[in-house]
Amino acid sequence: MVLTASRYRTATGAGVIAALILVLVFGSPVYRDWAHDNADPNTAGGWFLNLLAWPAWSFDADKSVQDVLAADLKAILVVVFTALFLALTTGAQLGAARGTFSQLIAGWSGYIFAGALAGLLTAFIRSDASLLGGFQAAGTGAIYGLFVGWIVGVATLGHRRGSAP
Repeated sequence: MVLTASRYRTATGAGVIAALILVLVFGSPVYRDWAHDNADPNTAGGWFLNLLAWPAWSFDADKSVQDVLAADLKAILVVVFTALFLALTTGAQLGAARGTFSQLIAGWSGYIFAGALAGLLTAFIRSDASLLGGFQAAGTGAIYGLFVGWIVGVATLGHRRGSAP
């Protein structure tokens, strides 16, 4: 008896792949430096290009270990929390229908919550940790999720919501 893998990708898997690509590409030091040097943050396009780099990860020896750890953990947690929130909102109990508007909203909102929670939790690891800094980091993460999360939402469209049969 030959076992074949399902050809269906779940909405959660598709959203996590999109989140991982966003974090790896736009959070990279190369992109972050390019956006900082070439995109004017006083224009809408430049502001968005700089916002894409929010879950920045790096291995910068000039920063404190706490700050590097917080930045790297934030990038990881954005992807992990995206998986968690997508799994909770696109579970098998919602059925196997594809391409519905609810998948877009689930992916988008999952990314908003993932960004906010990752920002909040990692703000307390930083060397200058404070409650105000945690609130500001959560707000920045939510703004990041609001303006970038639609990409994750679109990635979840058309895929099975729960486990493939």
